[in-house]
Amino acid sequence: MIKGLHHNAYRCRDSKETRKFYEDFLGLPLVNAFKIETTATGRKTGSGVLHSFYQLDDGSSLAFFDAPDMPFEFKEQHDFDLHIALEVSPEALERMFAKGKAEGREVRGVSDHKFIRSIYFRDPNGYVIELTAKVPGHEADMDPTKNRARDILNDWQTKKPKAAKAA
Repeated sequence: MIKGLHHNAYRCRDSKETRKFYEDFLGLPLVNAFKIETTATGRKTGSGVLHSFYQLDDGSSLAFFDAPDMPFEFKEQHDFDLHIALEVSPEALERMFAKGKAEGREVRGVSDHKFIRSIYFRDPNGYVIELTAKVPGHEADMDPTKNRARDILNDWQTKKPKAAKAA
């Protein structure tokens, strides 16, 4: 039924800075952008919102809303809270690591997660961007009949610590 991901959408601080990161640095082409003054369901957007799309090789996109009239707390996200992981070849992973360092960007990694190797950047909106390359054996590691994913999840649910109360 679900064929794949069309796009994920996020807020951005500034469309120009977002474009520089996603198109100029990561190489994702800007494939669509349009201003929204009234949504398709009839909601007004104040002075307007810009919706932009950056396409991945598989045809899916990362999309952003530049909505200056709408409050939003931009912060440096922790990897566990929100991060965007994009697949690259092992060669591209090494190239992007070197490119990030050469441009003076904050780059973390290369992290060996056993089934993938990853590097991490931060985009101009505070989101963590993970570039990841599969390693040999990835398919077996992602096979639930071999990795016991359901059993591990169920065990976690019965034994996990109680959630901390919000302040």
